[in-house]
Amino acid sequence: MAKLTSGRGGTIEKAEAPEKGQRFVFDDHRDAPRGFGLRITSAGGKAFVLAYAVEGKQRRATIGSWPTWTLEAARAEASQMRRNIDAGSDPLEEKRTRKIEPTVADLASDWLDVHATGLKSEQAIRSLIGGDLVKALGKMKVTDVRRRDVIEAVEAKAATAPRQAALMLSYARMLLDYATDRDIVRANPVAGLKPGSIKVAGKRDPLKPVVRLRVLDAEEIKSMWANVESCGLHLLTGLALKLVLVTGQRPGEVAGMHEKEISGRLWTIPASRRGKTSTAQTVYLTDTALDIIAVAKAELQRLQGRRKGAPSGYIFESSYGLPITNAALPRGVQRSHEALGAKDDEAWGRWTPHDLRRTMRTGLSASKVAPHIAELTIGHTKRGIVATYDQHTFDSERRDAMMAWEARLLAIVAGRDPDVKVPNVFKLERAGV
Repeated sequence: MAKLTSGRGGTIEKAEAPEKGQRFVFDDHRDAPRGFGLRITSAGGKAFVLAYAVEGKQRRATIGSWPTWTLEAARAEASQMRRNIDAGSDPLEEKRTRKIEPTVADLASDWLDVHATGLKSEQAIRSLIGGDLVKALGKMKVTDVRRRDVIEAVEAKAATAPRQAALMLSYARMLLDYATDRDIVRANPVAGLKPGSIKVAGKRDPLKPVVRLRVLDAEEIKSMWANVESCGLHLLTGLALKLVLVTGQRPGEVAGMHEKEISGRLWTIPASRRGKTSTAQTVYLTDTALDIIAVAKAELQRLQGRRKGAPSGYIFESSYGLPITNAALPRGVQRSHEALGAKDDEAWGRWTPHDLRRTMRTGLSASKVAPHIAELTIGHTKRGIVATYDQHTFDSERRDAMMAWEARLLAIVAGRDPDVKVPNVFKLERAGV
């Protein structure tokens, strides 16, 4: 043994490397705990170590390399390690355990496979957990995650997407409950965390979604209808936007329309394509709706000569044999907003594809359609006790609602007052279809 010293002429600097393997110089300084020393490799590398025994087994833990670690810092660390060893811990075993502990990304992958696979909301859950949460905390060991870490990740999301942030918090709580159940952590760090704990500058209740109220006025409807097929958008994208306005169904449901869902004047959207409900929706197709579908099919037939493979059956098919994505519609509107005549509303900005659905629903009310019929027409389901006891489908009423909205829409498109009734309005030529 020798007293380790550092500095010009110190024993650490003067220690020579062995020809092969490694050798050890243990420190007999009065401040050094037993087993503390210096390891020198044949390549000349030097590191501080602590030799100790646990249940009769000899072990050697590496503290850190010199000169990254100073002699004084290494001695202090070795003294703390020795106190922990004397209290019953094993630094090497703890290091091994630490190495195999799952990260948040590891845990999220496991949890998503177990709890999200097969759900209608699987894609949304994977986006929030596998995307947002893992992006923020993925590299952290699960055992290192603190309440504040999750709060900061949720607050970052809440700054731009309140509703998604609320879901993210809920899923994060479930994820860490899963870690608790499997003894990865002793307690869920966000157990009992209330939405009110989330704070975002300038927002009183950052997890409360902002209810969007934007509808298109008559001028915007007329401009959109006249220009959507010629403003630079892909024709099928423009036609899909028209059909959203005509039918009032969700943009994603319209974009994914398949010919097998259409029978005569009825379009049945299967429950598997309706993320917010567990029932199918039957939509009456007016003449205007059928005209739009006919134009889309003609365009698909024209394009088929340039595409390989059999037709997919999707009415609004992309170039890959799949339907136009729900995300493609708002991108197209954003890109062509000037040509579409979209105004920059002071409160809500320019209109989006979903605003076409809200515009149609508002138009149903303006057409004197009863509220409960209007709700069923756009695909909202009955609620409460009514959903249990009233099983009538109101098919004829919903058909009449669609025709009433068609009459109002065509009047707006033609520049007429939609509240002035015109005889035989359904026989009038529909401009721009």
